[in-house]
Amino acid sequence: MNIRIGCLQGFCPDAHGGDSRSGSMRRAAAFPREFESAADLDEYLSRPSDALIACMRELDGDILVLGAGGKMGPTLARMAQRALDAAGRGGAAIAVARSPMPEREARGVQTVCCDLLDAGATRRLPRASNVVFMAGRKFGSTGSEPLTWAANAIVPYHVASTFADSRIAVFSTGCVYPLMSASSGGAAEGTPPGPIGEYAMSCLARERMFDYFSETQGERVVHIRLNYAVEPRYGVLVDVAQKVWKGEPIDLTTGYANAIWQGDACDWALRALSLAASPARRLNVAGPETISIRRAALQFGMLLGKAPRFAGSENGYAYLSDSRQAVGLFGPPAVSAGQMIDWIAAWIRRGGEILGKPTHYETQDGRF
Repeated sequence: MNIRIGCLQGFCPDAHGGDSRSGSMRRAAAFPREFESAADLDEYLSRPSDALIACMRELDGDILVLGAGGKMGPTLARMAQRALDAAGRGGAAIAVARSPMPEREARGVQTVCCDLLDAGATRRLPRASNVVFMAGRKFGSTGSEPLTWAANAIVPYHVASTFADSRIAVFSTGCVYPLMSASSGGAAEGTPPGPIGEYAMSCLARERMFDYFSETQGERVVHIRLNYAVEPRYGVLVDVAQKVWKGEPIDLTTGYANAIWQGDACDWALRALSLAASPARRLNVAGPETISIRRAALQFGMLLGKAPRFAGSENGYAYLSDSRQAVGLFGPPAVSAGQMIDWIAAWIRRGGEILGKPTHYETQDGRF
């Protein structure tokens, strides 16, 4: 169980200690009190840890990032290229998305346009020893279920059948697990799946496509079950902060959440390439703290000078993941929940850009 009683009701900014397993701890020391611009934020988000740079020295070949146009893709692709450059071994991070990404090219990342639903176009992509699969569909899934299933099941089949000789880190979600009680410490990698609703079912289908090729062709796969990435422009904590800032009521039914700094999530996902195996391996990528939504809102209220409004009460369940395995492999994340809250509040106070893509963390019926 990864939950601490102190963390359940608040935040543990000192809980990470000085664990020498994580090269990211030195990165944390260089973080500013706040981010002054999107450029500053992107630079810090994509800064590779010492541990990731060391990992890249041992990992051969290029890194192909599929679905790099989403919220996390640009950060991960840039971090991968920066880590390869710092490792001094050569190699390229190649970002693949449906639309051109001139800003990635300007930052030294090669880019390729491809509609991964097109099997022929997928087969024409450059081969790489390492693949990070980030493509998928969540927002707006309700009402357009066929497209969701196509994006989350057909596309993985195309990719898995094309890159059978590569190591593949597959981004998945903690939503493939059942809802967990706040006192449980979250679902571990061995917890049987229990997807609720078509979105979560389609995400399990994505995993199963890669599992099939891992079992039948020896494809090396690691599933990254993410729960949830956060940076000042989006994420669970941003959703809460925005409601406090705007004076909107916060539904407390889903009263708890995990959150991991996007830079840490990308760092772990890239380092997990070395764990890809046959049969496929699963790894929870989540913050070790079980965050109280009520307490987070009250903290935002103090930082933003606004009194939060609440609706309902906690039913004691949420999508929660146990990240002890990842912490044991990589060391603790560099950034705590308390630090994320401070940065998000500062970003909102200065009028920083918000992506406007809510996580729908409150959802318990599977309708996204």
